[in-house]
Amino acid sequence: MFHTPRKALQMLAVLAACGIGAAQAQEYPTKPVRIVVPYPAGGFNDTLGRLAAKHLGDYWKKPVIVDNKPGAGTMIGTKEVAGAAADGHTILVVQFPYAANPWLYKNIAYDTQKAFAPVLLAGRSPMLLVTHAQGPYRSAAELLAAARIKPNALTYGSSGAGSSNHLAMALFETATATQMRQIPYKGSTPMLTDLAGGQFDVALDLLPHAMPFMQSGRVRPLAIAAPKRSPLLPDVPTAAEAGIPGYEVSSWHGFVVPSGTPPSVVDKLNSDLNRMLLEDEVKKAFAAQGVVPDGGTPAQFRGFIDGQMALWKKVVSDRNITVD
Repeated sequence: MFHTPRKALQMLAVLAACGIGAAQAQEYPTKPVRIVVPYPAGGFNDTLGRLAAKHLGDYWKKPVIVDNKPGAGTMIGTKEVAGAAADGHTILVVQFPYAANPWLYKNIAYDTQKAFAPVLLAGRSPMLLVTHAQGPYRSAAELLAAARIKPNALTYGSSGAGSSNHLAMALFETATATQMRQIPYKGSTPMLTDLAGGQFDVALDLLPHAMPFMQSGRVRPLAIAAPKRSPLLPDVPTAAEAGIPGYEVSSWHGFVVPSGTPPSVVDKLNSDLNRMLLEDEVKKAFAAQGVVPDGGTPAQFRGFIDGQMALWKKVVSDRNITVD
């Protein structure tokens, strides 16, 4: 009787798997694709989802729709995708809370680290340190000097406990050995409106949020938390240039799919989303909202997410930050 050697059987299994994977990638998508945006319409995450829907639909000649599922700090939409079929037909737009929520909330209905497969880091928008234009601080150094002389005397605004600008400021306080008092708001616009009116001293927020207030002369930028200056604000120093070395914080935006999605499908999605980032329309939309395109491989995005989760786990733990 003929016996197929074990190694030969293993090789046949590998070849068969490769063949199945290639076939899946060729056939995908086989039905309409849904991009879940766990935010309301408007804002960059919604813009990103709609850009992806338009261009992927053009590439594939198949319908791609955007489904806004806001609520519970992005956890409603995220939970829905965690329970979706792992076939690439449901995609989730993810941002900063994706890496912070596991440490802020005690009872989440999914395991962020196990429920999803990273696809692509689309872009990043750096945080900007701002103060009100009529205030006494004309540089980050002046602000820090005042904060160190009188701990907890200065106040900072945030979009609420556990928000990206709250956590960014908690990290800022650790990096600069300062202590300030938080004044929480329900969103960036009311927070920056009150900053412009001199209701508190300083805030960290995204460049596109702060830009209208700077353009109207009501808010003064002190530093940008990025490795290099923004072409939109060439005169604003980086945090390192302003005397805060190593302080880099950005809001980031990307795509994930349910864990177990075939690698060939993940790779096809990654390839086509990287292609999307090269489109002129996409470049203009990113630039208009102060977002720097990224791109790269799923493995690179996984490494980035792992780094973000480790960072915010430490900040939340060290500062004893809770939201529920």
